[in-house]
Amino acid sequence: MAKEMKSMTLRLPADQAAELEKVAEIDRVTVSEAVRDAIAKHIESRRGDDEFRKRLERLVTENQEILDRLAR
Repeated sequence: MAKEMKSMTLRLPADQAAELEKVAEIDRVTVSEAVRDAIAKHIESRRGDDEFRKRLERLVTENQEILDRLAR
């Protein structure tokens, strides 16, 4: 089964967009594939960042407290 896809708009400076297009061309992938790969690598790097994980845990706790209050 294919993954569900969501369309998003990305605004880049013209020079960065041109560089991205050339990198994708050289790598023989679409720009979308190059962007998805970069995003996947960024997300994975965040998962391994201790400070990010601390902020994530704090946000989860804060949101859970709000959701618990709303559920009463």
